[in-house]
Order: sequence, then structure tokens, then C-alpha cells
Amino acid sequence: MNKVPMTLTGAEQLRKELEMLKFERRPALSEAIATARELGDLKENAEYHAAREEQGICEARIRDIEGKLSNAQVIDVTKMPNNGRVIFGATVTILNLDTDAEMTYRIVGDDEANIKENLISVNSPIARGLIGKNLGDEVGIQTPGGRTDVEIVSVDYI
Repeated sequence: MNKVPMTLTGAEQLRKELEMLKFERRPALSEAIATARELGDLKENAEYHAAREEQGICEARIRDIEGKLSNAQVIDVTKMPNNGRVIFGATVTILNLDTDAEMTYRIVGDDEANIKENLISVNSPIARGLIGKNLGDEVGIQTPGGRTDVEIVSVDYI
């Protein structure tokens, strides 16, 4: 199976979620199922069916996270020399040449992406347009809203 790039922070967040699901959520659901079982007839027991469904969702998420972590290629850009090149994990500030608006993005894995925190997926149109470019380059990025011309103002490996 192909390795999936992930930042160190993203891998740590997934490990924390996995730990919470395994050692807090899973035992709580087992207890809820046991309690609901004591209430009697399982065919008409809504609490039992709800707890079982929740348990299935929890187990699916555990398998999903374990799969992602097993295929993760964790990349820590803080240990790499900064040569001004845009790479996975870099924090990039770009200047929109049409509007003079500056935006700062960090290029992360698909599971870590959160546009509200300026974390963009390595597979997003902006990241694909920036990766491999250098500090000071002017880049035309094709986005769903049309072509945008930007200049790379800074590249940080933080």
C-alpha cells in the first residue's frame, strides 16, 4: 500500500484520538451495552440498539485510524534545512498579485487539512501549484474559482 504523507503534529493527534477511543470510549460503550442488556427484551430495547450502533462507529474509527497510522510517512520539516523551496509541511506566505492580499498556509496531509486554521491539503489546487516552487517565484494557480497569480513571499519549515 502507498505511504501517505503526514506531519508530526497530525500523527500525534491521530495517536491521541486512537488512545481516547480505545481506553475511554470503548470501555464506556461496553458498559452502556451491559447496562442496556439488563433492561430486558433486546428486540425492543432502544438503548441497547443505540449503544451497539455507537460501538460499531467507534470500532470503525479505530480501524480507520490504525490503517492511516500504519501507512503514514511522518515528515518533520523542522529537521530539514530551509532552502526556500516549498515542500510538504512547509508554511508558505503568498501574495495575491491581483488583490495584494497576503495569505499564509501550511501544507499538510489530507486528514489534517482545516482551512479555518490555514492548513491546506497537499492535494489541494493551491498546494499542488506551490509545491516544488521557490521563494520569490511568481506562480499561476488554477483553482475552482479560476486562475490566480501569486508570489511566494516566505517559506518556513516550522
